[in-house]
Amino acid sequence: MRITPGAIRFDSQAAVKYDAAMNRDDKRDFIRSKATQNRWSSEADRILWSRHGISELVNEGWLRNQVEVALETSEVIEDYPALHRPLPDCLILGYLATGEPMHAVIAIHEANDRLFIVTVYKPSREEWQDDWRTRKD
Repeated sequence: MRITPGAIRFDSQAAVKYDAAMNRDDKRDFIRSKATQNRWSSEADRILWSRHGISELVNEGWLRNQVEVALETSEVIEDYPALHRPLPDCLILGYLATGEPMHAVIAIHEANDRLFIVTVYKPSREEWQDDWRTRKD
């Protein structure tokens, strides 16, 4: 899929409306659904990646497919409001097929039926409890 400049437009007013309607479970279900659709679609256009997200993917030594498959069973561990953001987003916890934990910040563009991966990283023991869901104080 080739994306041309201006092909994706964000409506911050619409994003706020969608954010208000989506709770954590709705976001989890939307993320899982788009990840599954993306894997089985010949176009694989349900998940878009930021430049930063791809850079972090390379830094971690992961493949896009590994992360995208992990999204299918991920859970929302932190919810970020749309205030001062173009889209509502959240922090998810997923596990790669190797069992390695993965965090990703996912922006949800419900109006365009897509996910936008802002960043991915391996959570550190210094910052996270052993469950990888809870930040240390």
